Amino acid sequence: MFQTRDKIRTIFAVKMKTIGKYKLEIAGILAGALAGWCYWYFVGCASGQCLITSRPLNSSVYGAVMGGLLFSMFRKGKNTENK
Repeated sequence: MFQTRDKIRTIFAVKMKTIGKYKLEIAGILAGALAGWCYWYFVGCASGQCLITSRPLNSSVYGAVMGGLLFSMFRKGKNTENK
């Protein structure tokens, strides 16, 4: 019983560490998905022939990808330049 509990704690700790490591990208994905859905809702596509804005799923996924990419640019990482 204690081995199972220790395994669960270890898995939970690893997942929380991973989430903490990528929290900026996760925030960007969520913000982008919300922005994409808002764009579909308020602007949208009247004819239905627009590839990205014709459906809310398309707009949300596109926004999530763009938000994740945008927020990942602000990550502080190791400087890889040779000095």
